[in-house]
Amino acid sequence: MIDSNPTLHISRTAALIAGVLLALSGAAFATEQAQQRREGRDANQDAKQDARQNKVDCRAANQQSNAACRQEKRDTKQDGRQEKRDIKY
Repeated sequence: MIDSNPTLHISRTAALIAGVLLALSGAAFATEQAQQRREGRDANQDAKQDARQNKVDCRAANQQSNAACRQEKRDTKQDGRQEKRDIKY
């Protein structure tokens, strides 16, 4: 049976193209979002490592009290969290 209505054929083609484009854009967004999450995790992990090392250095040098060294560690980790937020949003 031959489709005698060209408008119906055009509508089906347009719907198919729209569906394909929608699927591709969703996949691209998911990939970009995953990359942002990965970069955010990396920034957060780097900040944690830096904070640990800073605290060890602070205690070894005996420059400050343990409480002050802990506060520096907290500040370093907070900076890392902010960097993660900047990457993500």
